[in-house]
Amino acid sequence: MTLFGQVGAVTAMNLRTIPQRLASSCVVVVGIAGVVAVLVSVLGITTSLEETLVSTGRSDRAIVLRGGANAEVSSGLSVDETLAIIDAPGIARTADGDAAATVDMVTGVDLEKPDGAAAAISLRGMSAQALSVRSEIELVAGRLYEPGLRELIVGASVQDEFAAVAIGDSVALRESEWTIVGVFTSGDALESGFLTDVDTLLSTYQRTGGSSVTVLLESEDAFDEFRDALTSNPLLSVDVLREVEYYRRQSEGVGDILDVVTTFIAGIMAVGALFAALNTMYAAVSSRAVEIATLRAIGFGPSGVVASVLVEALLLSVAGALLGAAIAWALFSGTTINMGSVVSSIVFRLEVSGGLVAQGIAWACAVGLLGGLLPAVRAARLPVATAIRGL
Repeated sequence: MTLFGQVGAVTAMNLRTIPQRLASSCVVVVGIAGVVAVLVSVLGITTSLEETLVSTGRSDRAIVLRGGANAEVSSGLSVDETLAIIDAPGIARTADGDAAATVDMVTGVDLEKPDGAAAAISLRGMSAQALSVRSEIELVAGRLYEPGLRELIVGASVQDEFAAVAIGDSVALRESEWTIVGVFTSGDALESGFLTDVDTLLSTYQRTGGSSVTVLLESEDAFDEFRDALTSNPLLSVDVLREVEYYRRQSEGVGDILDVVTTFIAGIMAVGALFAALNTMYAAVSSRAVEIATLRAIGFGPSGVVASVLVEALLLSVAGALLGAAIAWALFSGTTINMGSVVSSIVFRLEVSGGLVAQGIAWACAVGLLGGLLPAVRAARLPVATAIRGL
């Protein structure tokens, strides 16, 4: 009989005896299901967050920050710097002939969730040309804020996660009440906060300059001309990035932290599942010692025995992986996540994709192979005469 035939015959025998070892086999399946469920869920948070941030940027838009600032909330530009930026070459024009540029101020405002917990949400003040720069912003209810008035529009994602953010509700900001007058969508990170008039916001915070300037370029190729004009100006100390690059960098820090957390948690659980697999496969080999020895005595080679034990371990692991992926998808896919900090939050939907499920199955197969390898080698080395005597 060929090697594949031997593997098939021994594997079939192994699988037929699983009902006799149902409890121990379920330990392996459940343990690996837990590893995969946690792994897929946390990886889903990471990838969904990164996709939300990266989708915010466009290659034909550029963002200008104070030199050395790594985010808008830590940046500040003077009025003179702002005017110099808006006058730079390479910026597209609006229908009125103005530079397609928005001076933004970004800060945070505390909101309360339905369960009473508090979290910070971003509040972005924008110039009058902002909607020409960010065409993805779409008002879906109410009206746009009026410049000079304490009015806000709220992202639809915020309404999914927080209480008292409907049209007509008020938000406390710097000992004043700001009224929500509209709801917008953008399909990106901007939807996780409020938008308002930048001059009104600057006045409330008693600031003269914004946090950043975002411009719509004449084309993607105009970026170098725009950047060089600003970085070569001796009166300016600014960093110029394509918007897509800026948000990619923002996602990297959070993504790295989540990757470490994911690897640590999944690693601990994988060790537990590995020992469960080892115990189960050792028990399986011991319970079938006579059968394995008999097969060896009638001509089955050790390679076929090793492969059959590994195949059983892999099948149990894949079953656990599919169960874990199904649990993650049922419980978490489509769930609204609020990833917050002391300054702002990003609200996004967690999606369990096929790629994440594949990663979970790969982890499970690795655990299964490691868990089945030593018992498989033991089965292949088991002395035939000793096993047949039942010792």
